[in-house]
Amino acid sequence: MKPKVSAMKINVEIDCTPEEARKFFGLPDVTALQESLMKQVEEQMASTLKGMEPDAMLKAWLPAGLEGMEQMQKAFWAQFGGAKGEK
Repeated sequence: MKPKVSAMKINVEIDCTPEEARKFFGLPDVTALQESLMKQVEEQMASTLKGMEPDAMLKAWLPAGLEGMEQMQKAFWAQFGGAKGEK
């Protein structure tokens, strides 16, 4: 008969900053790259939004328009039992 083996669970908490963790694991510092990319994304978004009219933005963001939002809402209510006639 084999002896019963018990599992042991150990939790270790390490209190450090993300930078300290990155250095500990030897990961590269990508802060400058990240800042550069975010600046480019912000500039591109700003230039795109300047050229768009409000109604064009809504059509781009909500292709089906408000009717599509209503249909999606009805589908959610039906899925979660909130459809008419159900309790």
